[in-house]
Amino acid sequence: MKLLFFPFLLTIIISSCTPETQNWTLSPYPNSVSVQPGSFTFDQGVDIIVTENRLKSPVHIFIDKLKQSGVPVDNKSKNKIIVELGALDNTSKEAYKLEVEKNKIIITASEPQGVFYGLMTVWQGLKFSEANSIPCGIIHDEPRFEYRGFMLDESRHFFGKEKVFQLLDLMSIFKLNAFHWHLTDSPGWRIEIKAFPKLTTIGGKGNHTNPDAPARYYTQGEIKEIVAYAADRFIIIIPEIDMPGHATAANKAYPEFSGGGSEEYPEFTFNPGKEETYAYLMAILKEVNDLFPSSYLHFGGDEVHFGNENWNNDEAIKSLMKRENLSRLKEVEHYFSHRMADSIKTLGKIVAGWDEVVQAGLGNDNTLVYWWRHDRPEQLQASLDGDYNIVLCPRRPLYFDFVQHDSHENGRRWDGFCPIQDVYHFPDSTRVFTAKESKLVKGIQANLWTERATTPQWIDFMTFPRMIALSEAAWTNDENKNYTRFEKFLPSFFNYLDELDIYYFNSLADTLRVEPAL
Repeated sequence: MKLLFFPFLLTIIISSCTPETQNWTLSPYPNSVSVQPGSFTFDQGVDIIVTENRLKSPVHIFIDKLKQSGVPVDNKSKNKIIVELGALDNTSKEAYKLEVEKNKIIITASEPQGVFYGLMTVWQGLKFSEANSIPCGIIHDEPRFEYRGFMLDESRHFFGKEKVFQLLDLMSIFKLNAFHWHLTDSPGWRIEIKAFPKLTTIGGKGNHTNPDAPARYYTQGEIKEIVAYAADRFIIIIPEIDMPGHATAANKAYPEFSGGGSEEYPEFTFNPGKEETYAYLMAILKEVNDLFPSSYLHFGGDEVHFGNENWNNDEAIKSLMKRENLSRLKEVEHYFSHRMADSIKTLGKIVAGWDEVVQAGLGNDNTLVYWWRHDRPEQLQASLDGDYNIVLCPRRPLYFDFVQHDSHENGRRWDGFCPIQDVYHFPDSTRVFTAKESKLVKGIQANLWTERATTPQWIDFMTFPRMIALSEAAWTNDENKNYTRFEKFLPSFFNYLDELDIYYFNSLADTLRVEPAL
């Protein structure tokens, strides 16, 4: 009996001495993860060693997050985090290598943004783990898409810089890198233009639910603060100045540049028949260009037909049509698009516009197309066939003003809605792109239009947790995605949102959280 018992006892002793293997709890999930026994613990603080001055900004943000999580940064700690620039076996500026040992972490990237993402992986692993540690092993990671975006509409309702700061910080934690800022539209003009002050003092009055609301807008000083905050987190901000439609707020301020509208959409357009209009808009775009260092400037170009009825009767437009041999209003729209695209190019920017701009025939060498009409797949195909660079942002599943659960009432539907599962599995659940087409698809973006999002609480409820699903859809290759794993991560993320006092939709709860009051 003793001989039979001894091997069994030895097995128990050996097993109990083997370190337990810990798994990562984070999103977006890395594209290559090798986990080894053991872990790096943060209980005794960390010493962070930085090899280059260019890395001080991302490391400073990381240190702030460590301190908020109760982790002391102490150069006497035996636990080292070494942050360095070095060559990697790929070409992405956002790639990083993370090596974790029991008392040492090494983060290597070819550029500072890769280091930043490696640091955010470490912070997430700490923050969302119950063990106050991260597993030993090696991560090789780089994003699937170079453009990973979120759009906020502040024309319809205005939320202010503190809310934007919070959104940018959350975007950066989850490796989103493009903030598309819809600053002008029919309900309100939200960016200060010093050459035309009435754009904000008059055009900034009102919103989608209250046309008499006091003027709300961002000063140029506030814009600079927000741009700098985003840049520190490797997020580009792409401003949108919508034209030639959606111009009602601007036309309230400066009616001399109005092209009129229709009964349902009065004063909806700028006037493409007046040379003064182009000089006016170019002066605006010059000031916008000086505020935003992004390579892109978005000029809208969508839904002009909603309010161009008056173009038929405008003498300046009739003269333009005769002079340029234009037979239809659509051709007038395209003429305008070409003029403004040429102006944007002279500012050194890449022209960005909604998918209607493809029909205008803008040059594909300097145009970024945002495909948004999910019911018009032929628009996507025309963009691909025309060799345009494309951002995928179709209403379904990437319009976050659509409800995310069948029980919700405040939000849009279109033969369905946008649940978190659909966001997570996009774009591979929608279509398969050829190798050539994949090179043209630069990324994906979620859009939050705010007709029905009237308060910051509504912004939170419509955005989270879908933003996290978006981040994994944009970063993680399809073969490495796992929705079951993603759902296991969500409770830790919900706890973090509770800390931030963010009113999110709990997609896992048996009893669904109610929508905020309007």
